[in-house]
Amino acid sequence: MQRYVCDVCGWIYDPAKGDPDHGVPAGTAFQDIPDGWVCPECGADKSMFSPVKE
Repeated sequence: MQRYVCDVCGWIYDPAKGDPDHGVPAGTAFQDIPDGWVCPECGADKSMFSPVKE
């Protein structure tokens, strides 16, 4: 699955890990994260993420 990087702070969302501390279980694709979710590092909106170029 595709990883995404926060354009504000550089934090990377890895779907293999999810964000369990903020209600996103491992295995959740980025597009399936609820719209109200924000970057756990800086609080940026989900729209501020871009796909990681692997």
